[in-house]
Amino acid sequence: MPVPPPISARGLRKRYGDTLALDGLDLEVAAGTVHALLGPNGAGKTTAVRTFATLTSCDEGEVLVVGEDVRRRPGAVRRAIGLVGQSSALDEVLHGRENLVMFARLHGLSKADAEARAAELLADFGLADAADRKVSTYSGGMRRRLDIAAGLIRTPRLLFLDEPTTGLDPRGRHEVWETVRRVVAAGTTVLLTTQYLDEADQLADRITVLGAGRVIAEGTSAELKSRLGGDRVTVTLGSAADLERAAAATGGSPDAETLQVTVEAGPAGGSAALLEVVRALDREGIGVDDVLLRRPTLDEVFLHLTAPTDTDHEEVGR
Repeated sequence: MPVPPPISARGLRKRYGDTLALDGLDLEVAAGTVHALLGPNGAGKTTAVRTFATLTSCDEGEVLVVGEDVRRRPGAVRRAIGLVGQSSALDEVLHGRENLVMFARLHGLSKADAEARAAELLADFGLADAADRKVSTYSGGMRRRLDIAAGLIRTPRLLFLDEPTTGLDPRGRHEVWETVRRVVAAGTTVLLTTQYLDEADQLADRITVLGAGRVIAEGTSAELKSRLGGDRVTVTLGSAADLERAAAATGGSPDAETLQVTVEAGPAGGSAALLEVVRALDREGIGVDDVLLRRPTLDEVFLHLTAPTDTDHEEVGR
């Protein structure tokens, strides 16, 4: 019997007064993946997550989470999910171990089982050496890892991570990223909301971009980037006198202010285009200061997709 997708939502609508937070949202999340929800503030990310986690209900539409209807069987859904919000749920006066034991006891585990589960999670998340230190002495990355561990007390099938690295330094962010990868490798599906586009680029198997309460684009990171036209080769010249000649030789677009020529890579890919550009300039005897092969970033894709004029739903790669 096939396993149902961890999240299957159809036609979700939710209104708060005059504000339409969700406007016909459709979403399906595959098991064993990291699925990122992106979108500007007010796009509907938080409302969607709260709906999936049974913390609010929609006015219209249907949501199945781990195969259960969130309206008819919210208790079954809650027993199968974990939720790590933007704000830490930890008690900073308690030790790391004490926090996990407390959460485990709240989940109904016996004292012995709670202590065993806490020890297991502390080891899994590289926190065993700090287990008996107060959480107030933890770094930001350590606290976030402990937060995620607390969300995994019951080994959920689906874990919601709401902006898990907000406020962390680069080391702390990478620690959390490695934690998320371990969680998914162990079999838990992750729905990630984040404001950091590089985070989605690093972690997500699939990305859904929301705007005005509905899906405006969906695909892998590479598929979404391809919407902006693929790779570009940018050449910086040593002399302004060569600019027009270089543009003619390469078929590129000249930029007089920066002495650059940008060439769109064709179907053969960026590396092949780079070689062709260098050869063409060499044949013309044109001096080059720098050559750069550049791919569109997810930040550029995000800005393009969430521009005010973008209203159509684009689904990529399906």
